[in-house]
Amino acid sequence: MITNDQFDLFKKEFEYIVDTYKKKYSIKPVYDYKSYEQLLARRFKAVARDLSALIEEAYNMISIDNKIGRPAKINEKQKLSILLLKEIFHLSNRRMSKFLSFFKLLTGIEISYKTVEKTYSDPILIMMMHNIFVIIIKRKNITTTDITGDGTGYSLSITRHYRTLREREGDKIKEYPVKMKEKKKQFAYSFAIMDLDTKLYVGYGTSMRSERDAYNKAMIMLKELGLKINSARLDQYYSGQSITGDYPEDATIYIIPKKNATIQGPVKWKEMIKYLMEDPYKYLKEYFRRENSETGFSVDKREFGWDISQRREDRISTAQICIGTLHNIFLMGE
Repeated sequence: MITNDQFDLFKKEFEYIVDTYKKKYSIKPVYDYKSYEQLLARRFKAVARDLSALIEEAYNMISIDNKIGRPAKINEKQKLSILLLKEIFHLSNRRMSKFLSFFKLLTGIEISYKTVEKTYSDPILIMMMHNIFVIIIKRKNITTTDITGDGTGYSLSITRHYRTLREREGDKIKEYPVKMKEKKKQFAYSFAIMDLDTKLYVGYGTSMRSERDAYNKAMIMLKELGLKINSARLDQYYSGQSITGDYPEDATIYIIPKKNATIQGPVKWKEMIKYLMEDPYKYLKEYFRRENSETGFSVDKREFGWDISQRREDRISTAQICIGTLHNIFLMGE
């Protein structure tokens, strides 16, 4: 039976334990940019080969009633292709429109930038992207998962960098910026839940309110997919006792308790504290696997951009979902 006094003593020593672990066991990553570029080139070829069939399959999962009114210039499958290609190459609406004009002879498609903009408001495309998540997860035969989760923000102003501000200001960045004249938020929030085995996102949420709201939406998606969670890793922003209630009783949770945490709480919380205190190095080894989440976001932003150019909230969310969808599409052939 662990007491609060024992736990308080452990917390005083914990910082030293973490430093010792990092010095003794952490491995500094070695980056081979040549191999990375070769891998990226293979992924682009695979996406170019399989994207059309994937979109077709995602579309066929939806039952759509006959629309009333003037027929659209392009159908939903073409719209999603345009949307994903636009995000892959990080083009503006106008540049994407001009880009399509050059390929009119091959594709027969020539549309205005306004049509490109409106694709971000099409609910059918949101459903199709959700279906792509489902299709890829089924192809990978993911039924049980060890997950890591983390949040990030996509800048709505190119002068603001989310990770730096999050570490410096914490929850304060969720409020409207004081120094800005117009009342616009600095970031659109995303939360991705990653399967550690495949590095695929198995839950993805977006929000204009807060990172925690995006987390809740990602958890809803994960539960709807019906995957069994073996273990979960979350950072310090999700280290409260209540977080244990989001996961099954038999799932192992790896979080670092806050300095003012106590042993009192749910049975699952007490079991977690006991595991941490009895074998801290083994616990930390599992906890630090959450660095895969940071790597995933880093790759996403490096390949698809650090900022969101849309201005309407629904379209900002669509742009974020596109990035999460593309993350999985590019890993589909791994």
